[in-house]
Amino acid sequence: MKVIAVNKSASFEYFILDRYEAGIVLEGAEVKSLRAGRASLSESFCEVKGGEVFLKNMHIALYDKSGAFSTRDARKDRKLLLRREEISKIVGKVNERGFTLVPLKIYFKDALVKAEIALCKGKHTYDKKHSLAERDVKREMDRAAKEFSIQR
Repeated sequence: MKVIAVNKSASFEYFILDRYEAGIVLEGAEVKSLRAGRASLSESFCEVKGGEVFLKNMHIALYDKSGAFSTRDARKDRKLLLRREEISKIVGKVNERGFTLVPLKIYFKDALVKAEIALCKGKHTYDKKHSLAERDVKREMDRAAKEFSIQR
């Protein structure tokens, strides 16, 4: 499994509840650009429309060797391929207050491009401060453990 792009801010901004693996409908030039690692998930989100899930605002750079065939928008909507049961479960949760669908990472699984999306609930500012404090404490503990092991 080769990871192409990761949404680093998702775990900081949201509580991740459920994860789903989805296929993405892409064109050939987009896949070649993904193989070169030219994609970004920052500021991207998922939306459910008409019983289908779409990935919005994901940036895939134009493939430079594709010529005149690849003049499409780099941030167009891309359809995600999920099972009908998963979509109905997601729709039920997204319609509740406070739940959203966020892409976590894009990766290759064998020769297919997959997206890991998650059903999330937004964090408040005090939750974000708490997670920052936990991360600082963990970093300090790791440093102390490293220094202790070096001194022995």
